[in-house]
Amino acid sequence: MNFKPIEVGDYPLLKPYFAEQSYDLSVYSLMSIIVWSSRLFTASYIIEDGSVIISSDSVREPEDRHLILPVGAGAARNPEELRELARRMGFQAYHFVPETYLEKYPLAEWERLFVLCLQPEYEDYLYLTDDLVELKGNKFSKKRNLLHQFDRSYLRADRISVEDVTASNAEECLSFLEKWCSQRDCDEASNQYLACEKQAAIKAIEHIKELEAAGIAVRVDGEVCAFGIGSRLTKDTAVLNFEKAFSEIKGLYQFLDNQCARRLFAGYRYINKESDMGIEELAQSKNSYNPIRRIKSYLLTCK
Repeated sequence: MNFKPIEVGDYPLLKPYFAEQSYDLSVYSLMSIIVWSSRLFTASYIIEDGSVIISSDSVREPEDRHLILPVGAGAARNPEELRELARRMGFQAYHFVPETYLEKYPLAEWERLFVLCLQPEYEDYLYLTDDLVELKGNKFSKKRNLLHQFDRSYLRADRISVEDVTASNAEECLSFLEKWCSQRDCDEASNQYLACEKQAAIKAIEHIKELEAAGIAVRVDGEVCAFGIGSRLTKDTAVLNFEKAFSEIKGLYQFLDNQCARRLFAGYRYINKESDMGIEELAQSKNSYNPIRRIKSYLLTCK
């Protein structure tokens, strides 16, 4: 099949297919699919029968090539149809299949056609937007204390400003990202995930308007020291795709997170903060915000 590598310019063409999609895993954000496609992990697509079929190929792990669930008005497929589609497209597996999709059909039907494998490192964290805005109750007491300290040290001293991420401050955001990455060795040889995330964040910043994403930048003493970028996932859920701040500024991450919830996701009931990739530090951070649930992801391999 003639799959086309996905590019920023494909966004207007593909957007209508994602308008009513209901998958709750963050990988089904169109903006995310586009910016994460790189020379290491190439996302490609083909449009067929009213739906978009997206594939992924890995340069380093060619055996890892896979499809994700079709998206669009004609996307609904039962297990038999999904297996036939994969075989016809020349693939053996689907990655990132939400548990909620599996529940639509009897488990025995899935197991007759596929080998099912849980992907725990790709389980997303889901939060109520109001929880992250208001931070009410004992469970958020530590977050409120950090915000109060940040308020005393920075806000009351008029050292903080918050603005939208736009073309006018893109270079400053990229400069901050470079400094943030230098502290964490975002090098392809030593940390492939961070290297790919850096390139994805760069693409998101440079094309934030074309991809209809939304972002805020936080300045401390006039210098960009944090940013957050989010995108639409479903009609009631958005994704916080990127969230970066200088950790040495006490309370900055908590301030950024609260501002993202207030400014980027006001129209959404839920915020998806993506997965922890099996990284302990990320898991601790995401759990500290008391997710209302984890969204399970499955790998389906054709029998």
